[in-house]
Amino acid sequence: MKTTQFKLNLPADVKLWLEEEAVRNLRSQGSQVVSCLRAAMSRQATVHDGAEE
Repeated sequence: MKTTQFKLNLPADVKLWLEEEAVRNLRSQGSQVVSCLRAAMSRQATVHDGAEE
């Protein structure tokens, strides 16, 4: 899988949440962001698939 790097500015409270979630899930912060984004993508696809039926 090809990856792309970019800078992300986060509010302090979001950064703290990300750090805590990454530790809790035994992931790097980058992997935690990807996991959250993939979950959001999956939810969005489910909503769109349900709307088409």
